[in-house]
Amino acid sequence: MEESARPGLRIREGDCAVLKRDEVFKAVPVLRRRKVIFEKQWFYLDNAIGHIYGTRFEVSSGGSLQPKKKMEETTTETKEAGTDNRNIVDDGKSQKLTHDDIKALKDQGIKGQEIVQQLIENSTTFRDKTEFAQDKYIKKKKKKYEAVITIVKPSTRILSTMYYAREPGKINYLRYDTLAQMLTLGNIRAGNKMIVMETCAGLILGAVMERMGGYGSIIQMYPGGGPVRAATSCFGFPESFFNTLYEFPLNKVNSLVSGTFSSETLPSEPEDNIPVEEESNGSLDEKQTLIQETEEESSTEAVMESNETEEQEQETMDLAAEDAKYKDSKEKGNKENIREKQRKQQERRRKLVETAALLVEKNADGLIVASRFHPTPLLLSLLEFVAPSRPFVVYCQYKEPLLECYTKLREKGGVINLKLSETWLRNYQVLPDRSHPKLMMSGGGGYLLSGITVTMEKVQSDASSLEAQKIEEPTSKKRKLQELHC
Repeated sequence: MEESARPGLRIREGDCAVLKRDEVFKAVPVLRRRKVIFEKQWFYLDNAIGHIYGTRFEVSSGGSLQPKKKMEETTTETKEAGTDNRNIVDDGKSQKLTHDDIKALKDQGIKGQEIVQQLIENSTTFRDKTEFAQDKYIKKKKKKYEAVITIVKPSTRILSTMYYAREPGKINYLRYDTLAQMLTLGNIRAGNKMIVMETCAGLILGAVMERMGGYGSIIQMYPGGGPVRAATSCFGFPESFFNTLYEFPLNKVNSLVSGTFSSETLPSEPEDNIPVEEESNGSLDEKQTLIQETEEESSTEAVMESNETEEQEQETMDLAAEDAKYKDSKEKGNKENIREKQRKQQERRRKLVETAALLVEKNADGLIVASRFHPTPLLLSLLEFVAPSRPFVVYCQYKEPLLECYTKLREKGGVINLKLSETWLRNYQVLPDRSHPKLMMSGGGGYLLSGITVTMEKVQSDASSLEAQKIEEPTSKKRKLQELHC
């Protein structure tokens, strides 16, 4: 009953799933009869369809995945352990099994757990190692010989960890803890009207969509010819989530602010197909007239010629008819393509007008900027569409551009609670009697500039009143001093 009530937890064909092995992730589409290569192993995902997300699979012979039973996950119990490792010499002679023996065991179809057990039994120094060293040895061998893969459902944390480990340059070296702070500082929640400007392969856009749950509206500002949503597609959102997603080009922002925006300025589809079509019609008419002339000539000469020429004439007529049919089908295809392009162009213009209407309202509930461009001009232009008392967050890999942005905002006004922060993260190993910070850690997670928008009119009036008070204060003080002296 619980499984039928929650069908999204099961792996279905066409889903986008994430393969996990230890701390390595890879996003793949779930398709039948398609070979997947992950961590130097190849397999098929056919047997994974229908299982619950989070199931652990073992790669068997032939590339098929078999669910790993819990009974097989028993840890190797060691009876003896040494006090220290001072007498152990790493000379490469402690293991009796050779590479050929291990390869033979693999060819026989022996599972990885049994291979690890045989490696332990054939090691001459295993019993002399300490208990911690034995656990480390077993963990190392399991990682090498046990082909266990977990299929998990995509999420913001998993995908951000995957991109940061595999392709950090595509997401501007945005770490998952920094992304979590951006979502918190931006007050992302269901029902919001958010503006997102990012060049992180759509990772931040997907995180915002996941947090909002399909409620509200998201306006994605994009540079170039169109938005990039490679990471967004990995989330596997339903179609309803994209109904609330709008897009607007950055090169139209200035015209929208100045009031000169028009959807007619969009580059239209090339209309060179129409004269070509007319030319093709003309050439077809010429061919048909030529065919008719040849038919007339052949009919006058048919009396004088033999049956052989009549057969040749019939062949030429059949070829001409086939040529005409081919041209007609080609013309119909060209007309359909032109109509499809025109329909897409009209749909694009309609969506652009709708997005422009949303921006002109200037009541967005938040702004998130994380791009490879300089943040100052982007933030100053996009803040025009954010309502007062709303948060904004800007991410940059370096602090110098954000310092300049901070200074510009202080000079311009209209914002309060400006804060420039650096994210810092360190992982810890938590094990019995050996919990400690890990030796390897990330050098930096980037910088964040956050603040809250306010109205300018009140600020200006308050500032003018303060200036007037400052001018009046010295005169009143002088009068008091004069009265005291008198």
